[in-house]
This record gives sequence, C-alpha cells and structure tokens, in this order.
Amino acid sequence: MKISKSERINLALDQMGITNIDTLVHHLPRTYNDFSLTRETNLEHKERVVLYGRLVSNPTIIKKAKLTIIRFSFITNSFNYFKVVVFNRPYLYKTLNLSSYYTLVGTYDKDNATINLVNIVKGPIPDAEKYKAVYSLPSAIENYQFANMVKKYLFDENIDLPDIVPNYFRQKYQLLSHKDALKHVHAPKGPNDVHLGLRVLKYEECLIFTLQTQIIRRENKSLQNNEKKTIDTLKINEFIKELDYKLTHDQVVAVREIILDMNEPSLMYRLLQGDVGTGKTLVANIALFGAYLRGDQGALMAPTDALAHQHYETLTKLFKNKLKVGLLVGSMTNSEKKVVKEQLLNHEIDIIVGTHALFSNDVQYAQLGLVVIDEQHKFGVNQRLLLASKGENTDLLLMSATPIPRTLALTLYGDLDVSTISEYPVLNRNIETKVIKEDDKKVFKYIDESIRKNNRIFVVAPLIESGIRDNSVEDLYQRFYDKYQDKVVMLHGKLEQEEKNVALESFKNGETPILISTTVIEVGIDIKNADLMVIYSASNFGLASLHQIRGRIGRDGSKSTCLLLYKNEEEEDVDKLKILETTLDGFKIAEEDLAMRGPGDMNGLKQSGMPNFAYANIISDFKMFEIARDDATYILNNKGNIEFKKLIDQAYNFTKDNKFRNV
Repeated sequence: MKISKSERINLALDQMGITNIDTLVHHLPRTYNDFSLTRETNLEHKERVVLYGRLVSNPTIIKKAKLTIIRFSFITNSFNYFKVVVFNRPYLYKTLNLSSYYTLVGTYDKDNATINLVNIVKGPIPDAEKYKAVYSLPSAIENYQFANMVKKYLFDENIDLPDIVPNYFRQKYQLLSHKDALKHVHAPKGPNDVHLGLRVLKYEECLIFTLQTQIIRRENKSLQNNEKKTIDTLKINEFIKELDYKLTHDQVVAVREIILDMNEPSLMYRLLQGDVGTGKTLVANIALFGAYLRGDQGALMAPTDALAHQHYETLTKLFKNKLKVGLLVGSMTNSEKKVVKEQLLNHEIDIIVGTHALFSNDVQYAQLGLVVIDEQHKFGVNQRLLLASKGENTDLLLMSATPIPRTLALTLYGDLDVSTISEYPVLNRNIETKVIKEDDKKVFKYIDESIRKNNRIFVVAPLIESGIRDNSVEDLYQRFYDKYQDKVVMLHGKLEQEEKNVALESFKNGETPILISTTVIEVGIDIKNADLMVIYSASNFGLASLHQIRGRIGRDGSKSTCLLLYKNEEEEDVDKLKILETTLDGFKIAEEDLAMRGPGDMNGLKQSGMPNFAYANIISDFKMFEIARDDATYILNNKGNIEFKKLIDQAYNFTKDNKFRNV
C-alpha cells in the first residue's frame, strides 16, 4: 500500500522495511528531545540542563586545525549566569545575537564550570512541543514527516491494531490497549507516557517469547523413544572412578542430571553451560560414553577443524581401546571421508567428532542416539536441527562457555533443561588482568619474560587484514616479526587447514612461542604452558568474549597475565575493560556485558547465544520475563479460554519454522 503521497518517501520507507501501516507504527522512536526546563543550581558533573534566557556577551570563535570553538555567556530568566562552549558548529556564530531569547540544551562540565551545548532553539518551546519523538530515518525523510505519518494512522479510529495480551492479563496488570500503548510511545506528553506505552510492548514481547519456548519444550518432551535402552549407571560410576582425576561437585551433578535425562522415555534437550576451563567437555564425553553403553552412536560437533581435532585426540586418549572414535572434517580428502561414512553406516564407529560436515546429506548413521554440540551459539538453528534429525528421536546436549546466571538461563532457555558448572577442576585460575596503553613499554617486558620462561604467548587482533583500522593480524605479525623474527607465527580463519595445523604445532612445541591470531583461539585451543595473553584494541570485543579469550591461559593453575591494550578509546570504554581487572567470574562478567551491550538472537535463525528483543532488555526487564514465564504456563494450562487459544496458535505458528526439532 502507499503510505505517503510522495513516491520518494514511499521508496525510502520500503528500503527501511516499512511497507504497511503495521510496520510503520512499530518503528519506534530511538530517543526523545525533552525541552522541559530543568533546575539551574547545584548542578552535578555531566548533568543535562535545559535553560531559557539570553546571551549577555557576543560569541567569540576560535579555529584550531579541524576544531572550531565558540564561547558566549548566558543568563536565565531567573538571573543565573552560565558560560557556554560550542564545538564544531561554526554556523552558529553568525546566528546568535544579544537581542533574542533562546532555549538552550547542554551538559554541565563541573570541572570547567561551563555548559557544553547540545542544542539551541530561538524563543520558548510551546508546551505541546516540549517532549518530541526522534526517529532513526534515512535522509529522504524528515523527522516531522515521519511523525505526522505515524500520528495520521494511529489516531484514525478506522485503523484497527488488535491486542496481543488477553483481557485477563490486561486487567490484572492494568495495561493499555496495544494501540493506546503505541500512541503513548509515539506522541507522549512526557517520560511517564513513554514508560506506560513501553510497559505494554515489553510485556507482549516477553509473553510471546516465553510462550514460544514453553511450546517448544512441551512438544519436544512429548516426543518419545520407547525403544531406548537404560544406561547402566554402575558402569558410568566405574568409568568415573578409573579417571586420573576427581570430578568436581558441579561435574558430578551435571553428569547425574544428563544420564537421568537420557534414561527418560522423552528426549533430552539440555544446555550444559559453564565458564572456560570448568570441565564441560569431560561431562559431555561421559554422556557420549552413556550413549555407547546403551548401544547408540554419539556425535560431537565443533565449530572449527582445530577444535574438532582437539576433541578427537581427547576422546581417543580417554576411551583408549574401549570404543572406536572417528573424525569427519571438511579438510579431509574425499577418500578419507568415504571410509568414515561407511564405518558410520556399518556402526563401526561409536563416537564421531567433526564440524558441519557431520550433517552433510550423504552422512548416514546406523543408530545415532546422542548429539553433543560444542559452542552451540556458533551454529544456526537449522544446522542443529539437521544433525539432530540424523537419528530417530535423538537426545541433544548443547554446550556453551558463555555463562549467564542460572535464574536468567532458566527464563531465557525455557525450552531447555539447564546444567551449570561453575567450579574449576583441580586448580583455580591465577590470572592477573591489566588494562594498559598500547605503547606502554611494559607490554614487551611481559613478552620477553614469558619467552625466557619457555612459555607461550597469545597475541590477539580484532581483524585479519589491514584496513581503515590498524592492529590487524597482518599488521601485528609484521611488527612482532621485526622484533622477534622466527619466534612468531600467524593464525587466522583464511589460512588453509594445513597452514593452521603447522602454525598450531610449531606454537605448541615452542618453535614459535608467540602466536598472532584473531579470536579463532577463543574456542577450545588448549595450551597448558601459555601464561600471557595480549589483546590489542580490546574495547572492540565484548566483556564475555574477552573473558573467554583469556581463558586460554593459566590452564594449569600457574600465574598468568592478560594485557588488555587500548589506544585512543573513550574513558567509558577503558572503564568497561577495567571490570575484567576485578573478577574472573564469568557469570558476573556475562551479566555486565549483557547490561551494556544488549542481547543477540536465539529463537530466530541468527547464530548467536542470546535472544534478540525489540523492546525488552533481559537484564533490566528480567522481573517482567519471570512474570511472563509464569503467565505463559497459566495460558498453556488453560487452553479452553478462547483468547488464550488464539495466542497459543499465534505463538505456535511462529515457532514451527524456528525451533530445534520437527514437531
């Protein structure tokens, strides 16, 4: 349909994905201009102020290279006097005059006793204009044009925008209708209107999400495998006793939960989450042994060839002559792959380890009973589904080293059972993290000391090739090679598999003790005597990712150091990094990271570990998620209600193509 009379605007809207009234009114403001006058005394540093008054000095202008600075003095109607500074807006110099009154918006700089100007408008702001929505728009559409289009349809009584939330809950929580909520958000009289409107939109989103996850969970639990054989737990216990090390309490609990789950007629659908180095892989390997005990094959899928090779070596050593372990990765020759595929089909392989090659069309399993997916967020939903569907009603265990608090996990992963490991086996980590300037001479002192001790050093870059930003793998490799020559090796995703293997091997054996790499080392590379991690442009990474990267060092409990380097970052970016100086608790770090960065996507097809929400925030709105989760349970238990059934059908239709299993 044509939303505007202007073809130019319609084309711009279409490019934004706005093709009808529904998508138009759900494109919410990104912020609001608040011209309500604020207090004028006892101001705090960086406090936002809105003042009305006039200039009492002619503006002065200074030009320095690319910087333009305008200064003037300002007095309010209450006779409070302020100095004002304006950066890089030279056009204002000729428009400001002593005879006019202005409404001024800025932030107070307490150290310099000045106001840094953000906005200035001639004359007073009418009451109806004091709180205005600001939208993210292309240059072809002015803010006022978009606002007028939205209001035209929102305030048209003939336009129907049906409610999502059933009347039962609207009355219970005193929620606005869906249409009134949008009116409050697009045309508010003040911040409280925005709060009341967003409260509805957030609850709708939380309710639909938790309803979807519970539908998936119930459908998956309804799948039965009545031919499942029971795993002999005595043999599991015997195997654990034969290990060279004792399991932590958390590992024991996780093993018990998983084996009990696998012994249920319904299928297992479980997330095993834990910090880097807490021993998730061993727990998963015991689960694979459990599948073997009941006569099933197991598959372990990893996101990279390097990690798949590592898992293969670990499993081969762990099970020795007990069972047959196979490997299937993309870098193998066709003849090698053919042999493995035949062995899988003939049940001559008990556990297969590999990458996405495991779910190729021509890979057939004799009796696949358990799929374990390492770093599950690295794989899209379709990839997980394809592998799980290779067996007849297969148990599924997902592993993640991006931990979140258990209560949060239970709400967000409502379609999963969750096992959490937080204890470190044998030794706690002894990693000291320091945030320092990139050009600090201490960086190379740490590197020299680590080389002297015959240890290994990881150097991490934010990108592979040189570009607009510096500190690529290629840049750093050249810099380090100039200083350390043949002690340096490079590793990144664009290298051929053989080159990667050679680089890793020379790093492991100490021929090249310095490894320059991208975050490919974040996942699974296990070098026991690596005691130094140097991360360039550290603020380019999320806190949880940085924590996972530094988990590659100090794995034997020895004292290790992680250097987070910065160059010209903002103060707040450096402060963010300093959180990592204070804690090694992945759960706390993940919570901080989520609060600052916002979530990724889980229920859709994006390959990320966390859900993506348009309105709700999984940290600040967590209580709402919990309430919505309970309400979703109530809805599913009372399907006789016509409104409830309508909402269930709506949520079910969405989940059909987006869940992990065919139901």
